[in-house]
Amino acid sequence: MPLLGAHCSAAGGVWRSIERGQEIGCEAIQLFTKSNRQWKARPFKTEEVEQFRALHAESGLPVVAHGSYLINLASSDDAIWQKSLDAFLIEMDRCRTLGVPYLVLHPGAHTGSGVEAGVAQLAKAINQAHDRGDDRAMLLLEITAGTGTTLGAEIDHFVEVLARLQAPERIGFCFDSCHAIGAGWDLISEDGYAAVMAEWDARIGLDKVRCWHLNDSQFPLGAHRDRHTHIGLGECGLSTFRNILNDPRFADLPMLLETPKDEDQAQDVVNLRVLRGLYADAEPPVTEADLDGMWEGVERTAGKDG
Repeated sequence: MPLLGAHCSAAGGVWRSIERGQEIGCEAIQLFTKSNRQWKARPFKTEEVEQFRALHAESGLPVVAHGSYLINLASSDDAIWQKSLDAFLIEMDRCRTLGVPYLVLHPGAHTGSGVEAGVAQLAKAINQAHDRGDDRAMLLLEITAGTGTTLGAEIDHFVEVLARLQAPERIGFCFDSCHAIGAGWDLISEDGYAAVMAEWDARIGLDKVRCWHLNDSQFPLGAHRDRHTHIGLGECGLSTFRNILNDPRFADLPMLLETPKDEDQAQDVVNLRVLRGLYADAEPPVTEADLDGMWEGVERTAGKDG
């Protein structure tokens, strides 16, 4: 089965993300290794790294890091691109220091220079990162909803990036269910899901998908909007998550919530219960009729996206 989990806060020390994941029964976690809204990164203290590594080994939880939202490796502005590259290299090094094998990153936005120019900038940055770093951490490019000039809403974008890389085998990909729906990739119906996966497998390879973000969408198929909501309460519906969770090709992959939550993570607990009720052998299986009861006493709208 996939390894279900959530993005967990690292407030108070990066090891706290693992503790928080354990508290709600995660089988995998995602974290920010630094503030996702700032360029600068506070250097790790030796004891902080040691505590994280010890708890990581003890828990056995797979850990994925997510890169800063400020990074735009597709930018045509030289100053922004260089600043983004420097920040990306730091985040990769922080993953290596902690022993985190994957860094998820949005492909960036070309901001008007065009897809071809944006792809070229992104590939140049990845090639430089590969020249400067080893394979203890792998970049995972995340599919996007395609808002504005953002890259990553079309398979063509990733095919073109791979074609420009000196070592394309050194990167992987992260699927996001909300982003896929926003981009117009039909994961909702069985036939649509099969068609999307067949095209990805033929052109890129499903073996290059290393993790999933499981988020429902506030907006419908093809809206090019990225607004997460709770599992089964949005436009993805439960069918999208049944398709993903029961696909044997993704068995053993981390599948991580980034849905709205409060500090007590009560919303994550409900979402994980819903997801586990969607496995083909779940007893009893979760249906749409069960959702209101599962959310009884838990605030659905408070908090922020994971």
